[in-house]
Amino acid sequence: MTVTPYCNNLFQSRRDLHQFLSACQQDSSEKNHPKIISISLEIEPVDPLVIFDHIAEPNQFNFYIERRELNKKIDLEINKNSLSKSISGIAAIGSAIHLQIGGSSRFEAAKDFIQTVLSDTIIAGDLRLPLSGPHFFCGFTFFDSNYDSNFFFPSATIFLPRWQISYQENRCTVVANLAIHSETPLEPTIDDLWQTLQMIRSTNYELLSPHLNHRALLKKRDVADTQHFKQSVLSALRSIETNVFSKVVLAHAVDIISPLPFHAVHSLHNLRKLHPDCYIFAIGNGKGQYFIGASPERLISLRNRQLVADALAGSAPRGKTTCEDAHFANGLLNSTKEMHEHQVVLEFITRQLCQLGLTPQPSPLRLLQLSNIQHLQTPIQARVPAGIHLLDAVAELHPTPAVAGVPRKVACEHIRRYEAFERSLYAAPIGWVDHQGNGEFAVGIRSALIDGCHARLYAGAGIVAGSDPERELAEVQLKLQALLAALV
Repeated sequence: MTVTPYCNNLFQSRRDLHQFLSACQQDSSEKNHPKIISISLEIEPVDPLVIFDHIAEPNQFNFYIERRELNKKIDLEINKNSLSKSISGIAAIGSAIHLQIGGSSRFEAAKDFIQTVLSDTIIAGDLRLPLSGPHFFCGFTFFDSNYDSNFFFPSATIFLPRWQISYQENRCTVVANLAIHSETPLEPTIDDLWQTLQMIRSTNYELLSPHLNHRALLKKRDVADTQHFKQSVLSALRSIETNVFSKVVLAHAVDIISPLPFHAVHSLHNLRKLHPDCYIFAIGNGKGQYFIGASPERLISLRNRQLVADALAGSAPRGKTTCEDAHFANGLLNSTKEMHEHQVVLEFITRQLCQLGLTPQPSPLRLLQLSNIQHLQTPIQARVPAGIHLLDAVAELHPTPAVAGVPRKVACEHIRRYEAFERSLYAAPIGWVDHQGNGEFAVGIRSALIDGCHARLYAGAGIVAGSDPERELAEVQLKLQALLAALV
């Protein structure tokens, strides 16, 4: 990785850009090796989702993630300097270079890919900007291999975007990434960079959700009927009684058919309005399909070698009145079943981080109160030495008991046996890693796969001793209802 001295005039004129890229191409020719060029600069503040809507094409790899309110208070308590670095929104559009891979070593392969690409990258522009420099965007499926041959997403997708637009603390950073080699035609390349940047700079419209009242025309079908879900819960409870496992998370999925195609950006815009306290995310596979969602759960973040993970398990609805809300919250905090479920997740994350050689420090238990549901939450922090990569920790933690169960291997076997659908990216790590090793991954829950006029919605519930099939079904239906409300 080569970092050029600070230079903010690379995009001030085509001449400056041509001179810089010519020098990079010369370096590539002399070494007979392709180079990745990454240029960062600041533009006037703009909503990254607007840019995503304006220039993202369905035949590209695309990624969007934002986090508005979630965990800001927690991050500030843990690290006084982290608030200014918390994500507001990042749009990643197109691909300069990418990797798709499967198998049990996919996290290690992803890490190697990132490090190899960075070793051949020239980084230029203003690296003092927030979220500047090359970022790699990642989507991993729940299982390391998919048994559905028609599945839309491979086990791992990692890409360095052609364009990255981020907004944070009222500052907007654009990162352009391109591959260059001795045969790269410079003039068309510069024309494309220059024209796209001018397009980004001139985009200033406001996103508006279309007023299309066709919800009554939607057709809904359970992928497996609700009786199947309740029977799966009963089967899990029998296995828990015989000590086969102590917890398993079972998901339910519904298919929605719409008379009009689902629109990823409109759905994301609805999600951000309805769930401002969640991660809002989307990943496009370059074939027109998107996996989108609003997740309350951070798997892990790493900034300046300070790691934060969340134990998030144990749920209760929100009340319609202040009194009812407090009643549900107190019931959650005093529930033996919910507290046990939470403690299982907390102990797992702590143990896994210890296996990496870290010293995890849990914060006090708290309530994470979302618009329609509330959870027990314990943030866990740890200092990470330079030799440990963020993806090492992701590999160690995924899947947590919050989305799989305990013991993990046995619970996953039970999930494969009883769930009548492929989990896809549901409940799996979705996030990014930058050139300095910082990054953040959410857990892809409360999510949907959209494909034209078809959407598949996913939600799950943790099954432990004391679980009731009717209550668990009601919990997943509550989550699915909130997700469906945002899709149209």
